[in-house]
Amino acid sequence: MDIEGYAKRALLNGVEESELEDILTSRIREVKNTTQKHARELSKASVVEAKSTLHVSGDVLTSTVSGISMGQFGVGSRGTGDFYTHEKIAEIIGKTGAFVDSSHLDDSGAVITDDGFKYIIVTVDGMHSRLSDFPYLAGFHVARAALRDIYVMGARPVALLSDIHVADDGDVAKIFDHIAGITTVSELIDVPLVTGSTLRVGGDMVIGDRMTGGVGAVGVESNLTSRIQAKAGDVILMTEGAGGGTVSTTALYYGMHGVVDETINIKFLDACEALIESGLTSKIHAMTDVTNGGVRGDAKEISRTAGLKLVFEEPRMRKLVNPPVLNMLESLEIDYLGVSLDSLLIIAPEEYTGDIIETVRNSGVDIDIVGKAEEGSGAEIIIDGKKCDFTPRFRESAYTPIKKMVGEEEPLDFEDMKHAIDKAAGESLDKKRKIIDRIKKD
Repeated sequence: MDIEGYAKRALLNGVEESELEDILTSRIREVKNTTQKHARELSKASVVEAKSTLHVSGDVLTSTVSGISMGQFGVGSRGTGDFYTHEKIAEIIGKTGAFVDSSHLDDSGAVITDDGFKYIIVTVDGMHSRLSDFPYLAGFHVARAALRDIYVMGARPVALLSDIHVADDGDVAKIFDHIAGITTVSELIDVPLVTGSTLRVGGDMVIGDRMTGGVGAVGVESNLTSRIQAKAGDVILMTEGAGGGTVSTTALYYGMHGVVDETINIKFLDACEALIESGLTSKIHAMTDVTNGGVRGDAKEISRTAGLKLVFEEPRMRKLVNPPVLNMLESLEIDYLGVSLDSLLIIAPEEYTGDIIETVRNSGVDIDIVGKAEEGSGAEIIIDGKKCDFTPRFRESAYTPIKKMVGEEEPLDFEDMKHAIDKAAGESLDKKRKIIDRIKKD
């Protein structure tokens, strides 16, 4: 529970301080094993702090407000709202001197070393928000996700870093389990975890035991496989996948716990290692991992970045999904093409597909051709011989009971919300430029 946020909302809604202290005291004692006296003192201090920061002024202290919440716009839900927000983020960052930056919508960014012979690739992934109660699993999957993002740039990862935040009442051992999960992957793939940060969520102002955090990775390489290099006529290949954090979350919150074990593997990383070792990454135009938003989301991003139309064959993709995982998803009426499968998508010239398939299969990972890149834009999928639209939904496939309740459909006022988001992004960009100019003048 966010005590500070609760206090500020109550004060803005005109709740009297004495009443607010009573409410907060009760709420705090619901969570914390503490005395009435201590809970009351904490409530009073929270109200003092909330009042002190409720009304501020100045460019640096005044926050931009869009009037649209994260949930309303689907941010983090890997659908059209989320993709749109990331486009706005890229606009605020602006054009950089990086070889690959946020405007490319790639899995990682890349800069060129001073000697011009190597690329340094950097990425960061957040742990799955619903795995807070399963810190080992959260650590395993977020570490694997960060490494995936380096590998799909055609690079070999050289280091990992972590950031862990546990709320005030969380057990310290959550940190240890989380690190154990990260370093399980680290040791299996021989990439060291070299540094990190460990903090509380919101300090004293957030109570409960929620955990969050992320893992970053760094890699180096001489040749990159960024999405913008995909070309018309290329073939699309996909490796087998059993999912990661998303599939684990589905299995956990639908009571199908045995399926979680299907996700505990490093097949994606093994396939990438084999491709790098063989030298075939220099022949591949683009690689990406099928993450949240599924193949639907990846297809949209690649099409937009490379200026191509992607056409997929559904039966070929279906065969590459881990059977217990596919059975679970279909039994729950979850679109397997709209969730993370932990599969590797490869876009390469047709003449190299035989070597790619042989190399990946020799590493113990199944792979097949699942489509092609054509002139045009957008994405299509062939089902029962018919070409069908293959655009992402407003949110990724609803894979938990709560997500099914929220739904996947685009809200009727989506266009109005986009205008509000545009305005807010513009204001934040203006603020950035204004502060930069001020500092330069000083």
